[in-house]
Amino acid sequence: MSAETYRDAWGIPHLRADSADELARAQGRVTARDRAWQLEVERHRAQGTSASFLGAEALSWDRFARQARLADTARRCYTALAEHDPETAAWVRAYVDGVNEGLAEKEPSPEFARTGLAPGRWEPWTPLGVWLATHILFAGFPAKLWREHITAHLGPEAVALFATDGPGTAGSNGWLVSGERTVTGHAVIAGDPHRWIEDPGVYQQIHLSCPEFDVVGLAVPGVPGIAHFGHTGTVAWAITNAMADYQDLYHERLRRTGAGVEALGPDGTWHRAARHTETIAVAGEGTVEVEVVETDRGPVIAGGPEGLDDGTPAALSLRYPPRVTGDLGFGALLPLLRARRVADVDRALDAWTEPVNVVQAADTEGGLLHRVAGRVPVRSEANRLRPVPAWVPGHDWEGWHTPPRAGLTDGVAVMANQRGPAGPLGVEFAPPHRADRIAALLAGKERWSAADMPALHTDTHLGSAGPLLDRLAALEDLSPEAGALRDRLLAWDRHMDAGSTDAALYAALRGAVVRRLTAHPSLARAAVPPAHPEVLQPWLALLPRVGYALEHLLRAEDLYGIDRAAEVRAALEEVAVRPPAGTWGDTHRLAPWRALPTGSSGEEPGLSGDHDCVLCTSAVPGLTDRAARGPAARYVWDLADRQGSRWVVPHGACGVPGSPHHRDQQPLWLAGALAPVVTDFDRLTKETDV
Repeated sequence: MSAETYRDAWGIPHLRADSADELARAQGRVTARDRAWQLEVERHRAQGTSASFLGAEALSWDRFARQARLADTARRCYTALAEHDPETAAWVRAYVDGVNEGLAEKEPSPEFARTGLAPGRWEPWTPLGVWLATHILFAGFPAKLWREHITAHLGPEAVALFATDGPGTAGSNGWLVSGERTVTGHAVIAGDPHRWIEDPGVYQQIHLSCPEFDVVGLAVPGVPGIAHFGHTGTVAWAITNAMADYQDLYHERLRRTGAGVEALGPDGTWHRAARHTETIAVAGEGTVEVEVVETDRGPVIAGGPEGLDDGTPAALSLRYPPRVTGDLGFGALLPLLRARRVADVDRALDAWTEPVNVVQAADTEGGLLHRVAGRVPVRSEANRLRPVPAWVPGHDWEGWHTPPRAGLTDGVAVMANQRGPAGPLGVEFAPPHRADRIAALLAGKERWSAADMPALHTDTHLGSAGPLLDRLAALEDLSPEAGALRDRLLAWDRHMDAGSTDAALYAALRGAVVRRLTAHPSLARAAVPPAHPEVLQPWLALLPRVGYALEHLLRAEDLYGIDRAAEVRAALEEVAVRPPAGTWGDTHRLAPWRALPTGSSGEEPGLSGDHDCVLCTSAVPGLTDRAARGPAARYVWDLADRQGSRWVVPHGACGVPGSPHHRDQQPLWLAGALAPVVTDFDRLTKETDV
């Protein structure tokens, strides 16, 4: 045996090989077979060449990727990995070899024919580029631009009013129940990462087995191993986004000279900046030239010597850890696979870089772990809040924070991106509603089993509904229709179920209030965002910010003189006259991202849940009820018996349209059910020997 591929009933690949390197090669090969188009899209994103086949709509990302030096950073990190950790570098190369073999041997997916593309060759650094491109926006550094923008228009107190888990931020639910609170006496770990729902999905269910280790988990397509969610049989781990702040933006003063570009430094002198130009091909539109400038702080991602597109004399540079250290944390991946106990996971995570996560782990001997993993720089408080002037002293990085640790409370640890152990490392966190709801549900029963966990995954109680309903309760002198609607909503159980007409009415009212507040002259002055690149604009749009911060805006003692009772009254009367005709699921539908439109006329399924529910299917109140973000996977890791574990993804294991396993898990995902984790090779179907 060199390598063997097996499949379970869901088409999930189970790989067995003689060595870790052969296993990585098999993982790359099977990923190319199942997800060739997805790998091609991710390779282009990492390189900043997406517009060459997706057209002008991808140009903003390509420009950002080039100017942020993502591919160059990935190359640097791979070179450093090969020098300092040759074993891991060889393992990554083996994965890349497998990808290239799989791409060469398989009939290309139909998307290649539609675009005229042929699968491109992967380089040893490409997995690092995929990882970096996937996570570069995770820390939400554009939120610093939002704080600067809203402060300029509404004053510094506006920052706290709008401080919440905002547009573009990825989150997760995760909970660890220790053995003292389970029916088996062994721990259970469960949760669901919330990301953009893509087709094919952002997580790949996989089983990796060789003499050194045997691990099941959720891999990132294009990256070897199992980084975020895994179970080795004796230890399991899972992550949530820590919401840490580990990237900085600097206002730069740049000038052109006969030799190139110079940047004013904190020592008061001008320093030569690295500069070159690159050409981006745009399908159907020729080419675009991009100037790439890098100062001592980092790459310039907006503006330049001539300023921003609106003439503002400004440039912004981005400083992020891998660009500074040449380390993406890939040295943690093999030790994670080899882990046998919590202590092994803990040691492996000391090498983790980004994204910064909260990790929960447990082993079969009763070991437990709840810690932050990742690299967060020590610097001034101003750096954390907003862009800082590069020419002013006091904004250097001065080492790295020690990642915080936490314990359990009553045998349970819950993380849902709220202000938890990572509190000292972040600025804005998710509202506590999801975390509080999970903790309350877990407190409702003394002993839990792995089979109980889907009831938590699918809970639809909306904890953020209170402030708007409180405003309704105080209203008087309403029209008969509005009064009846108010009474109905006050009697509502606050569950955002797909079949609920009351949830649809609440969402319609919420949207109307958001639109009215956004249009009010007191807030509307902040509606025009600064002329930053398009890829950063989701963080700068006023309406989504009002939607996500609505509970704070309604509870604040004063909101810039806005008569909120009058606005809520007007919104209620508006919805009472034209109420939604159906249920929440009629409009709250899945909106998965696909690199190419399918051309299908079929409508995506309706969903239960909402942004602040445990079942976090995120609409944008006031803009759309459709959900582009949600549970990108669900998992339950059982430490009593790994084959008691469960998992599911939104679509299926295969990314090829028309495959029987392209969307076969969606009925489970919609129903809140999970597929069994099968690890016994005797129960699997053998596909190939290689």
